[in-house]
Amino acid sequence: MANVESFDLDHTKVRAPYVRLAGVKTTPRGDKISKYDLRLLQPNQAAIDPAAIHTLEHLLAGYLRDHLKDVVDVSPMGCRTGMYMAVIGEPDEQGVLTAFQAALEDTAAHDCPIPGVSELECGNYRDHDLEAAREHARAALRQGLKIQETILLER
Repeated sequence: MANVESFDLDHTKVRAPYVRLAGVKTTPRGDKISKYDLRLLQPNQAAIDPAAIHTLEHLLAGYLRDHLKDVVDVSPMGCRTGMYMAVIGEPDEQGVLTAFQAALEDTAAHDCPIPGVSELECGNYRDHDLEAAREHARAALRQGLKIQETILLER
């Protein structure tokens, strides 16, 4: 089985909320694609409810694109402690942190309908929780985002 970067991360030593450069891939044409770990909750101590993380996915997918160019994808982590974001190029971590903070501020203040929430637009359109998503954004902002270095497992 291929190695998965996140399985090498020592999840006991990182401190959420944070932004972490998880890796950079080079395409056959020489383009760079950067993957970021946008962690909201401390691993193995809490998890975001499925309806709330679904709403965070919808909101952050748009708001991160408002504050950072060339975002390819924003996806929830299976462990439900944050999001992964893929970006064309190699934006610096401080710029990504600034964009993530602004997107969380937008999410915390979001008082309109959740975008992309209809049977036509979403695969599980009934499973959303705007207030819980807003509270997770507010909690991360209160705690203060930081840049987290990658701490590998000692094997």
